[in-house]
This record gives sequence, C-alpha cells and structure tokens, in this order.
Amino acid sequence: LSQQTIDVIKSTVPVLEQHGVTITKTFYSNMLNAHPELLNYFNRANQQKGRQQTALANTVLAAAKYIDNLEPIVPVVMQIAHKHRGLGILPEHYPIVGENLLRAIKEVLGDAATDEIIDAWANAYGVIAEIFISVEEDLYKAAEDNGGWRLFKPFKVAQKVQENEEVTSFYLVPEDGSTLPAFQPGQYITIR
Repeated sequence: LSQQTIDVIKSTVPVLEQHGVTITKTFYSNMLNAHPELLNYFNRANQQKGRQQTALANTVLAAAKYIDNLEPIVPVVMQIAHKHRGLGILPEHYPIVGENLLRAIKEVLGDAATDEIIDAWANAYGVIAEIFISVEEDLYKAAEDNGGWRLFKPFKVAQKVQENEEVTSFYLVPEDGSTLPAFQPGQYITIR
C-alpha cells in the first residue's frame, strides 16, 4: 500500500472505534439480504447476539491500527483462515464481502466517508483479502497433501454409542472407504 493509503486508513481508527459495530451490523444485514446463499456460512446465534458483528469490527479496527505492519495480527488472521477453510470460504466470496463492507462504510458514515477514504479502504481490503486467499489456499493444499480433502466429503455413520445419559458418540467413516488423515490436537470439523 502507498504511504498515503496507509495514512488515510490510520486516520479512520477513531471513527472505527466509535462506529465499527454499526458498520459491521450494516454490512452483515446488507450482504445477507443481497446474498442469502451465504447465510449458512455464519453462525446465526452469533449474528443474533451481535458477536459476529463485534468480532469483525474488532478485526477491521486492528487492521486499521496495524496496516503499516500486519505482523501483530497474524495470529488472528491464522485463526480466521482456519475457520474459513473449515467453512469452505472460497476466493469468489471476497469480492462480495469487499463490496458490502465499502457500501456499509459509506452508508453509516455518509459524507464523512469521502472518496479518498473509500478508495483507501478498497485498496487495503484488496491486500488483506489476497492475504486471506493465499493463506487459505495453503491450508486447503496442506489438508490435501496430508490425506485430507478440499471442502466437504461424504461420510456415513458407522456406529452410534450411548456413552451415558447426556453423551452419544457417533462414529463416522468416509463413504468412499478411504482412510482419514492423522488427527491434529485442536482440530475441529465442520459438518454439513
């Protein structure tokens, strides 16, 4: 990013501190109304309770604060990228997000969101989106290289065990009979 773009992004930090959650609430409302096919990518309880909007507002604020050196937010980027991979987020989703984020900034801030600010955020979003796309592609490839798969794979329930009054275990196996990659501590799965 140019120094001018960095300076403009950094100048929006106070505005994001004050209006960030309003921007992200507007963003999600606009995007999900325009693209209902994306609803299943988002936890509805987190949407209803405002947690998703707050998390995104905090991420955008951190990006603005550290736009000249994104190193401090790399752990957050990795956490989000792992979640995106688990949900099947693809490069074609990023333009939809970018368009709706810029629209929400303009809608919430009105005339205060000058062309200079919108252009700077469009440039910054483009760079940040490319980082996510690259990291997520690396995660998809790493899964495939280790016996995993990209996106979703059909499984069947091989066994159901009532462990106690509150816990039932479901043992799943791939429908194609393939073996599973080794389990990694901290892993989670997405079930569709």
